[in-house]
Amino acid sequence: MFVYYFQLGMRSLRHNPVLTALMVIAIGVGVAASMTAYSVFRIVSGNPIPEKASQLYAVQIDNYGPQHNEKGEPPDEMDYTDALALQRTHKAIRETSLYPVLLSVIPSNPDLRPIRSDTYAMSADAFQMFDIPFLYGRGWSASDDQNRTPVVVIGRALNERLFHGANSVGQEINLNGYEYRITGVIDRWDPQPRFFDPISVGPFGDPIQLFIPMSRAIDQQLITAGHTDCPVENYGGGWDALLHSDCVWLLHWVELPSAADARAYRQYLQDYASEQRRAGRFEWPPNIRLRNVTQWLDYEHVVPPETSLSLYISLGFLLICLVNTVGLLLAKFLRRAPEIGVRRALGASRRTIYAQFLLEGAAIGLAGGVLGLVLTGLGVWSISLIFDAQIARLATVDLKLMALTLCVAVLAAVLAALYPTWRAAKVQPAWQLKIN
Repeated sequence: MFVYYFQLGMRSLRHNPVLTALMVIAIGVGVAASMTAYSVFRIVSGNPIPEKASQLYAVQIDNYGPQHNEKGEPPDEMDYTDALALQRTHKAIRETSLYPVLLSVIPSNPDLRPIRSDTYAMSADAFQMFDIPFLYGRGWSASDDQNRTPVVVIGRALNERLFHGANSVGQEINLNGYEYRITGVIDRWDPQPRFFDPISVGPFGDPIQLFIPMSRAIDQQLITAGHTDCPVENYGGGWDALLHSDCVWLLHWVELPSAADARAYRQYLQDYASEQRRAGRFEWPPNIRLRNVTQWLDYEHVVPPETSLSLYISLGFLLICLVNTVGLLLAKFLRRAPEIGVRRALGASRRTIYAQFLLEGAAIGLAGGVLGLVLTGLGVWSISLIFDAQIARLATVDLKLMALTLCVAVLAAVLAALYPTWRAAKVQPAWQLKIN
């Protein structure tokens, strides 16, 4: 019966091509607008590390005091004094401080130009904390951190460029005039949003291609390529003055597998801040924060407001298209009242009328979905005209989005067909036979 009703529905669509085309266009345009906006929203609001989002925490300690704070919140980043103290006590199962640095790969061939790649200085724990996958080798060891060893982990794209994709573990590359030994090559790793540092260069940057030990970066006096905020304008001059100042320029992450671990670490931070107050460094009560990945991204307002707004507007546009589709379907179905009356008089139940007309609505939705796929592709292709280029490059039409587009189109059309179908099923067969 399903095939029969579907054939009836398709035959009915062909009888009214103009009306059918209007409904297909309405659904296709409405679905395409909402799916284009959703393709952006799902990127910026997605969970970049779902397996560990509840176990990784960003640490904040108030070293500014209430006179310099914004709404009582501690600074987003941390000064070197606090970061080093947390690293030394190492209360979490894994933890790392990190910051972006500027490094260039100097080719051995003097005729080639240096390669500038996004680089982060961090601790050995970071590779396991952030579930960074390796194509070759591994990260450096904790002893490399302690010994400030010149080692480096490079990304897959840089390995392709320098070594044509071969296993480069053990090779050396020149970074800013110093030789670094490669310990590992990272496979594709590009969490979006960039949860571990949405502050320095934005949450949607290009994949990181170089990682070096933070101890080595400090030893080489590599300044941050991100933000440096200071509570006072003049903290002194030189590298040592920066390290001993209250200027914040580091992010600190800890891995705490259970809620009990998180409570214990929060208490540790509370005790640490109290100790700093007793030592005369802080003049205010402890003010600390421990936010997991989801809370951290919400706090940093990673989702641009224009993406949420565009999604709501597009959903409203889809609703308007569906209202118009309801009107068109109502007109189409009620014009077939004599046909419905005859069918009811011959024994067709209201259930069969429902099945037939809802299937007809689903067929319209399927056709609208196909049109919506084409228009969604055009919409995603033109996203760069509206959104930032870093966001636009991430928006793609994949199988999941294509399947969702078809499902939304069919579901929307079936919902739009509910009221017209109910009115069609209420047709009285005796009255239709009498007037016809």
